[in-house]
Amino acid sequence: MTERFTFEGHQIAYEEAGTGDRTVILIHGLTFNRKMHRPLAAALAERGFRTVTVDLLGHGESDRPVRSWEYSMSRYGRLLLALIDHLEVADAVLLGTSLGANSSLEAAFMDPRKIRGMVLEMPVLEHSLIAVGGTFLPLFAVLRGGEPIVRLVGRALRKLPTERRWLTDILLDTVRQDPRATSAVLLGLFFGRVAPPRAERESIEVPTLVIGHHVDPIHPFSDAGMLAKELPNGRLLEASSILELRIAPKRLTDEIASYLDGLWSGVPSEVGAAQ
Repeated sequence: MTERFTFEGHQIAYEEAGTGDRTVILIHGLTFNRKMHRPLAAALAERGFRTVTVDLLGHGESDRPVRSWEYSMSRYGRLLLALIDHLEVADAVLLGTSLGANSSLEAAFMDPRKIRGMVLEMPVLEHSLIAVGGTFLPLFAVLRGGEPIVRLVGRALRKLPTERRWLTDILLDTVRQDPRATSAVLLGLFFGRVAPPRAERESIEVPTLVIGHHVDPIHPFSDAGMLAKELPNGRLLEASSILELRIAPKRLTDEIASYLDGLWSGVPSEVGAAQ
């Protein structure tokens, strides 16, 4: 069931699974939506966590303003802190992928008291900036220059059945969206800061599990390794690929659940392949 709360004048959509006082907020990547983490949220809920998957501003069922100045990484950080307040919990764990990872870093820098811990998959930092520009600037040009065609394709794809095949559906969702809002998100983020700079990252003492993998220039393993070393309480876990958590998730799900258990029990878990 979709729930909503108001953040800085906009409606933000989210959904919950599980119960209890151990709250984990899962945050999707750029151009995706909360469906991205629905299977992981369900798996963690079965293990006794209260999970919340959220659509960031400009994504999914949340409001999608078409002005680029509405979007920034720091605003996404404030959104996550506002969601924690809305949920009426003292603190929560943030579990974010790519855009979700960087948004979580912003939130942890702004108010670490509300963040019990973080699980950050594929952070986007200095080593990835050239690849990010080379990927998303052409996408922005297509969305702006070919808006009528993109809108027509999206309208056709929205007629297809949804929720049948999870991975296919979340990929199609990126095309089904309003291209004006998506291009505004890209423009706003591209001209803002991508993440807290190194000096700020080194001051974030929130316990953090960083998950990285090789063979992806947008999310290079060097960024994940660098972040794990910069964070005073960072740990590194290597995934086999970007697809492991999507198509063969058991190992990483077990590692994440064990790490989360440790955050609440106060007994750090032994993370496999951590450095």
